[in-house]
Amino acid sequence: MDRTAEWVSFEQPLNERTRSLLRLEFLFAEYAHHAADSTVWGVRAGVQTLLDILSVIGRTDLRTELIRDLTEQRSSLNRLRTRPELDRAKLDAVLAEITGVLTTLHASGAHPSSVLRDNEFLFSVLNRSSIPGGTCMFDLPAFNRWLMRPYANIERDLSRWFSMLRPYQAAIGLYLRLLRDSTASSEHVASSGVYLHVPQGAYPLLRVHMPPESDVYPEISAGKHRFSFRFMRLGDVNQRNVQTADDVVFHLQCCTLNSADA
Repeated sequence: MDRTAEWVSFEQPLNERTRSLLRLEFLFAEYAHHAADSTVWGVRAGVQTLLDILSVIGRTDLRTELIRDLTEQRSSLNRLRTRPELDRAKLDAVLAEITGVLTTLHASGAHPSSVLRDNEFLFSVLNRSSIPGGTCMFDLPAFNRWLMRPYANIERDLSRWFSMLRPYQAAIGLYLRLLRDSTASSEHVASSGVYLHVPQGAYPLLRVHMPPESDVYPEISAGKHRFSFRFMRLGDVNQRNVQTADDVVFHLQCCTLNSADA
């Protein structure tokens, strides 16, 4: 979910790759938040998020996929340069950004998972972090001693570990921005809180935009031939939510870049 001044946006990934990219985008934002907190608890939270990022990235050859998708998108945008109605300066800026991100990805070297494979200190924290309270003093004395070092030392270590992730952070951010901007939204009405939509193709991402004062949220079920939206009213969070009986006005985006998204 994304909150802006004008809209509250709910996103539904429709394939595993998009799901992973959205999770990583969320984790990168979480890490940036914790990185601004120099307290022991802030550093603890930051290390945990860093380990989560490394774990997600380690499950797939994400670099190859991002290079392929961004290269295809650059080729698609290049083919649009002959259209006179396009803003050439804006298009050139996007193409230059894609080229810069691709250059960084190609030069990124070893896979980020090597940070965990080659670092016994971080690997020990990862092994204990799945246990509730598993990183406390008596479980990981080395980790807790590290937390007591001057923050400048800790920050240096964190920066070194995170450095391998920066090309991925930039590439994921750019790819998702291009995906979200790939199509305009259209207005729809969910009669008595229900709306059915027949897609015109395969889409990796659905986005539902609602006014911030609306106290309903969508439950999205997406199949190959039909998308269904059921709008639930958020009441007392200690009780079960129910579907709204009101008509709900919302904006919908069915986002796709090219055949590689399918």
